[in-house]
Amino acid sequence: MTALALARSWRPKTFSQLVGQDHVVQALTHALDQGRLHHAWLFTGTRGVGKTTIARIMAKALNCTGVDGLGKMTSEPCGKCPACLEIDAGRFVDYIEMDAASNRGVDDIAALLEKAAYAPSNARYKVYMIDEVHMLTNHAFNAMLKTLEEPPEHVKFILATTDPQKIPVTILSRCLQFNLKQMPVPLIVEHLEKVLAAEKVDYQTNALRVLAKAAQGSMRDALSLTDQAIAYAAGTISEAAVRGMLGTLDDAYLIRILDALIAKDGATLLAISNAMGERSMSFSLALADLSSLIQKIAAAQIVPESVLEDWPEAAEICRLAKLLTKEEAQLFYQISITSRPDLSLAPDEQTGFAMTLLRMLAFRPGGETPVKATSNGAPPVVTAPKALANQSARSTAPLTPPVSKPDMPSTAPAASASGRPDWHALMRQLPVKGLVQQLAFQTELQEWVDSALGVRATIVTLLPQLASDASVGRLADALSAHFGKPVKVIIEKGVVEGKTVAKVDAQIHHEKRQNAEQMIAQDPFILQLEKEFGATVVGGSVKPL
Repeated sequence: MTALALARSWRPKTFSQLVGQDHVVQALTHALDQGRLHHAWLFTGTRGVGKTTIARIMAKALNCTGVDGLGKMTSEPCGKCPACLEIDAGRFVDYIEMDAASNRGVDDIAALLEKAAYAPSNARYKVYMIDEVHMLTNHAFNAMLKTLEEPPEHVKFILATTDPQKIPVTILSRCLQFNLKQMPVPLIVEHLEKVLAAEKVDYQTNALRVLAKAAQGSMRDALSLTDQAIAYAAGTISEAAVRGMLGTLDDAYLIRILDALIAKDGATLLAISNAMGERSMSFSLALADLSSLIQKIAAAQIVPESVLEDWPEAAEICRLAKLLTKEEAQLFYQISITSRPDLSLAPDEQTGFAMTLLRMLAFRPGGETPVKATSNGAPPVVTAPKALANQSARSTAPLTPPVSKPDMPSTAPAASASGRPDWHALMRQLPVKGLVQQLAFQTELQEWVDSALGVRATIVTLLPQLASDASVGRLADALSAHFGKPVKVIIEKGVVEGKTVAKVDAQIHHEKRQNAEQMIAQDPFILQLEKEFGATVVGGSVKPL
């Protein structure tokens, strides 16, 4: 006789056997014990978390008659009365399971609702379970609205879905909604240990952890994978056998990858990638496992107690958390998760995976400047951002003495023997902004007459368009406030023969930029890129300090 799959033979038959859904079990058992029953329930959650199982247990609880046939509705169905036995066997006429994915039209719902008007054959309640209810059409939803809100007393509706967002709010408002949780890895491992012990199958705990992680929160998937592992291993379910079956990466490979990144060993990274390719491992799953490990390392760096002692890789996580900087852990994690979609665009997955590892190596914090590819087939171009200029300026002695800006006076600007102020220092000190400041910075003092009644300042401006009456008036007001007596500003036409504040600032900036460009041109790393790759520095990309 063919043995049943583990997912079927170990399907829970009572609420006490359910795993991981205590919040739902508590609410339903209290409602059954107190006799406060709703007419419709909606169970939501990913595949394999117990939606259909709970529906069947509810149907048994509502219709259980006990071993003696005199029992009442209960939260602990006996499993021995005709109702319980027939529901478990799938032949109870008053428990109807309908798949909305294949019966989604209004005619299917109309036929169901028409039968709902009749009393149950030999049960207390007629229970309708509609699976994947979000697949129903809008007309089908509209057809069941009134019946779902006020069904006959002998009818109970149980709806299940993996996508509650697609269900109309008019349906949601007529149901009690329960969100079923995904199964955590430790809980799946604990349940698999009980199952395999009862099935008398030897196993390694680490192998069950790999199966539980691959199940992605689904207990049914975990049991199905365990079935496959039993057949694949043909004996003890070992970690090596499970990883070979799933094509997942051994933690030893992940540790070697991170050690090679820390050591800046590109040759080892490529060797690991080649070894994985020879074993036909899944590179997409490898990146997923690598990102999971890096997340644990990053967590250990911030919260050391997050590392659990029963993790087989706990010691390595603690070691790597000390060797990697927080910035490196964050960068490696980001690259690993963003590179997974790129695997499908690469010539092959192994090439994409190898490039991901090299990208981690190339973009390490404080590492080398990236090379920007050109779109026209020209040699690669190196951009020299301000950070690189700053780094070069700090590490290389200046080729020419830097030009310093004139110091701003702390009090009134110095005056010459004739009483003329230092015009540059005065213009920098005045509290003016915007167009008035631009006017001040673009002027040269021609004449300064200081009398008892006030001051007459005659100036020539490089940009006459700035010399509006309003701007000249505001400049005069600022000078009057500075000297404590009236100052009249006169604008004359002419050529600025000397240097304005703007010219001085431009000269300073130009000389600093030249110094920065010379330092970039002689930087050893830039010279190496130019020699090996034919790279060029983008003109104008160098920013001075």
